[in-house]
Amino acid sequence: MSHSILFRNGRVIDPASHRDAVGDVLVLDGRIAAVGAPVPGDVLTVDCSGKVVCPGLIDLHVHLREPGQSAKETIASGARAAAAGGFTTVVCMPNTSPSIDSASVVSWVQEKARAEACVRVLATGALTKGIAGEEMAPIGALKKAGVVALTDDGRCIQSHELMRRALEYAGMFGLVVMDHCQDYSLVGKGVMHEGYWSTVLGLPGWPAAGEELIVQRNAMLAELTGTPVHCQHLSAAGSVRVLREARRRGVRLSGEVCPHHIALTDASLQGYDTNFKMNPPLRSEEHVEALLEGIADGTITILASDHAPHCNFEKEVEFDQAPFGILGLETELGLFLDILVHKRKVISLPRLIEMYTLNPARLLGLESGTLAPGAPGDVTVLDPDLEWCVDKHASLSLSRNTPFHGWELKGRAVRTVVDGKTVWSL
Repeated sequence: MSHSILFRNGRVIDPASHRDAVGDVLVLDGRIAAVGAPVPGDVLTVDCSGKVVCPGLIDLHVHLREPGQSAKETIASGARAAAAGGFTTVVCMPNTSPSIDSASVVSWVQEKARAEACVRVLATGALTKGIAGEEMAPIGALKKAGVVALTDDGRCIQSHELMRRALEYAGMFGLVVMDHCQDYSLVGKGVMHEGYWSTVLGLPGWPAAGEELIVQRNAMLAELTGTPVHCQHLSAAGSVRVLREARRRGVRLSGEVCPHHIALTDASLQGYDTNFKMNPPLRSEEHVEALLEGIADGTITILASDHAPHCNFEKEVEFDQAPFGILGLETELGLFLDILVHKRKVISLPRLIEMYTLNPARLLGLESGTLAPGAPGDVTVLDPDLEWCVDKHASLSLSRNTPFHGWELKGRAVRTVVDGKTVWSL
C-alpha cells in the first residue's frame, strides 16, 4: 500500500500524547492510524528495536534562499538537508530576493515547495515591505496566502511604534510574530561578542545588551498588544532573564536556542575563521550557562537551527567583510542530543523531542508534531546512541559553511518519513 508503513518495536515518544513506551506506530495512506499495540497489516514494516520513534521534527527557523539566492541553497536542496537531519517540516524565513512580503511571492514559494521539496516547507511573511523596517507589509494578504508567522528575520524593526502596530495587525489575523532581536544603534558595526576576545582579536564588539534591549521591548509590546512574540536565536544571559520574568507573568513571549550558541563560545574565533561568524554572535561561557539554565527550567521552549547557507567565496574574505551565518539542518539534532542529553544532561530525551515537535507545532498552530491517530503521517526515527562524524563534504546542502566539520557526535536521525513516505534513511 502506498504511503503506508509500520514501525515495529521502537521506543515511541510523543510528548503531545504523554506517551513514552515501546510499541508500534502504523501509518496508513499518509496518516497516523494506530499507536501502541502491534497492528497487523500488509504494509512495509520497519524494525525500530533500540531506536526512538517520534513525531516528525519541526525546525521553525530556516533560510532556504529562494527566490533570488539559489547559488547558496534552493528549496529542493534545503529540503533534502532537512530530511537528512530528521526534519519533516521546515519554516522558511522571508529575507530572500525579492523578500516574501506579498501574496505572489508566498504563492511562488509554495508552488516551488510542492513541486520540488521532499519535506513540508512552510513560509513566513515579512513584517515590513522589503524587510526595510519602514512600512508594514500587507499582513492580511499574507495570512490569506498561507504564511504561518511573520518576521523580518535577518533584520529587526527599530521603531517601537511600527513594531506595536505590526503586532496589533498580526494579532487581528491570529499570526505569531517572530523577531530577530538586535538594536542597531548599540550593535553598530559589531561582528563578534563584545568582551575579552573582541579586544584581544581587534574585532568590533557586538554587546549582549544589543539583543537584550529588544527582547525587553518585545516583552513589553507583547504584553501591551496581547499578540504572541517569539524571540529568535537567543544568545544572551539577559535575554533569558527577561523571557523568564515575562513568561512567569503570563506574557505571550517565547524563545528559541540554536546549537552553535551552546556548543561554541567567542573563544572559538581566535583563528579568525569566518565559519564561526554568526548573528547574534557566539558569546562567552557565562552566556552559554544562562542559555542552558533557560533550557533546563523551561524558560526556552524551542530548539531551531537558523540554517544560513552561504557560498564559499562569500566566506573566504576578511572576518569583518564576511556574511553572518552557518549551516544547521544536518548537524543541529546531533549537537543538541550530544550536548543537552548525553554530555551536560540538561534535559531528558522526551523534553528534547517536545522542543522539536509539540512546542513549535503549538506556537504556529500546526496539525503536525504529534503521533495522535488522524495526524499527518510524519515520523522521525532516531538512534540516540549512534556515534558519527560531521563531514561537510557529504552535506546535502549546496553550501559548506559549518564550523563543525570533523566533530564527533552521539545521536542522529536514521529515517525521515513524510506523509507515510520515507524521504531519507541512513
